[in-house]
Amino acid sequence: MKLFKGKKYKFIHTRDITSGDLRAVFFPRTFAEKYRYLGTSIWNEDTDTFRALFPLVLALDYEAKPKWCPRWFLRFLQLFGSDNSIVRVRNRKLHNLQRKLTKGIMFMDWKTKWSDYDLRISIHGPSHLNDLASAIENKFYKDGRSKELVEQIKELDPDASIMWGSVSRLEKQLEELENKLNTK
Repeated sequence: MKLFKGKKYKFIHTRDITSGDLRAVFFPRTFAEKYRYLGTSIWNEDTDTFRALFPLVLALDYEAKPKWCPRWFLRFLQLFGSDNSIVRVRNRKLHNLQRKLTKGIMFMDWKTKWSDYDLRISIHGPSHLNDLASAIENKFYKDGRSKELVEQIKELDPDASIMWGSVSRLEKQLEELENKLNTK
């Protein structure tokens, strides 16, 4: 049910606010609804990506949310100030109030670039949160690339002993195995 109609003016469009949007502000059902005020876009909670990004979102929430301010109020400001978007502004005063309360800390985006383990994270926040995001990206890449290399090694030689540790060590083991098989 539509409660507030969106506006259209030239190139500016705002969305309709429904009863489901208000329910999500006061009674969030999912992780994404609970931390929507940060700009999170983690929808599927059963993925490796969610498990990797979960601690980052909690750290962002800890830094962004004032102790005295309830989350429902920040979600309310996100809905009526920014239209639940990281791009649009529905009401400039409410938008600015939300940015001031959260110190401008936002989870902008995440994506996987070339493969499912090449995670890219974009946030606005202090340097220690950016360092955390970089560490998560590096660990996610290292784990995913290592699994891929182990699968390739086991495909070529099911009895091969795996030298776990670094990605470069696994790449070297795979290269040596390929060279050995090519010379036969």
